Amino acid sequence: MKFLLDMNLPPRWVQFLSDHGFECVHWSDVGECTAKDSVIMAYAREHGYTVFTHDLDFGALLAATRGTGPSVIQIRTQNVVPEAIGDLVLNAIARFEKELQQGALITIDPYRSRARVLPFRA
Repeated sequence: MKFLLDMNLPPRWVQFLSDHGFECVHWSDVGECTAKDSVIMAYAREHGYTVFTHDLDFGALLAATRGTGPSVIQIRTQNVVPEAIGDLVLNAIARFEKELQQGALITIDPYRSRARVLPFRA
């Protein structure tokens, strides 16, 4: 599985996810720091990445466009460093691997993780 980290997550996630066997790149290494979310989504879709973000706009973008991908993992907590929530993220990736491969929005907070399969239904 491949992850594209949004600008709002620290680059040290790249090493954390790579250490756990995932291909990972931070947006700052492949795109403009001021790029719109739609540009990041298009890049992820074109290159087979799942977007990993702390930004709720990606889920809204999927809903507004009834998008079928790319998959998005959104973190809903203030402490977004791998040392604080790395295990939660790894558990959610393992739990929702099938959904991520098919197209899903995975939401992770300190208390639970949930998946919504794409495209969202009205």
